Amino acid sequence: MAAWVFLISGAVVALYILLGYPLLLALVPFKQAAAVRKDLSYQTTVSLIIAVYNGAAYIRAKLETILSLDYPKDYLQIIVVSDGSTDDTEAIVREYSSRGVELLVAPHGGKAAALNRAFRQASGDILFFTDVRQSLDPMALRHLVANFADPAIGAVTGEMRLRHGEAGEQANMDLYWRYELWARERQTAIDSIFNTTGCIYAMRRALARPLEPDTLSDDAALPLMAFFKGYRVVFDPAAIAIDDPAVAGTEFRRRFRNLAGLWQTFVRFPQLFSSADRMRFHFLSHKFSRLVLPWAILSTIVGTLLLPPSSGRWSLIGAEGIFFVLAAIDGLFPKGFPLKRLSSPARTFVAMNVASMAGLVVFFTEPTRLWLPTRVKGQ
Repeated sequence: MAAWVFLISGAVVALYILLGYPLLLALVPFKQAAAVRKDLSYQTTVSLIIAVYNGAAYIRAKLETILSLDYPKDYLQIIVVSDGSTDDTEAIVREYSSRGVELLVAPHGGKAAALNRAFRQASGDILFFTDVRQSLDPMALRHLVANFADPAIGAVTGEMRLRHGEAGEQANMDLYWRYELWARERQTAIDSIFNTTGCIYAMRRALARPLEPDTLSDDAALPLMAFFKGYRVVFDPAAIAIDDPAVAGTEFRRRFRNLAGLWQTFVRFPQLFSSADRMRFHFLSHKFSRLVLPWAILSTIVGTLLLPPSSGRWSLIGAEGIFFVLAAIDGLFPKGFPLKRLSSPARTFVAMNVASMAGLVVFFTEPTRLWLPTRVKGQ
């Protein structure tokens, strides 16, 4: 009996997360919020913030893309915080001081501490957060700011696109990422999303407060400050950042860090699980379920192994075994090999769920130790 409980409960939860909620989101006519009153002519002061540690390989190109943004220069404050960089990052940033770029130098303490340092310097009505690696579409900032013409909007995020989607590990995340963007569009129409994309998001400065220094996911913690003050956090696909795919071996580390950040965020914002969360059903079904899924899968596997011997049991074990074997041997197949169409999604799925389980380490080690660089093609 216990075996069936494990098997059925795990399978039902996993199927709801993978298929049930997406179908509900697509088919159920949830009550819609008012359309965002976006106004591209709206302008206000913006403080653009980059926290960087040893970003000399990217910082010059990043500053050039920032200075090319289609936004009034007298409305834009550009702040670069060097988080104890030991390469040429600070020297390169100083070259741009005559073009209005402000450099803040802080001892190495992690991204959250660097952002807190920038908050004290920021003077704009809007804080625009971006990372050192990704380039920005010239209209990206104008589209983000346009959403703040609506007084109900507290934070807004854009879309991150891959420059060469066919290469690198990150390209295998394409199906998942397209689903994530679609879900953000649907949840924005309903009311609000829960987190943003770290390389392209903005929020009202009046709603931001200092982060705990060991925060891993500023792009979740800061928008949630706006959300729980009654504001909406929305997705605008017209605001675009462009990135290169991760090289082999680094995408798992990035997912591990991000999912560890989710565990940390959910513990630090317990109101997400209460009636204070007006999007609680969607939070539990979409965001929290990401951390529940690997345990549901594990429950299904345990239940299968505990079943009494039968042809059905061996069929289930065989199907599960084939899936995990395909995931394990994906790296042995050359690009273009027919089985890659099955093995690559399987490997990505397994890696994401292992990363989620491994993310629990955030509660047993110093969180800032989980910050590892993501290497991309061309680096």
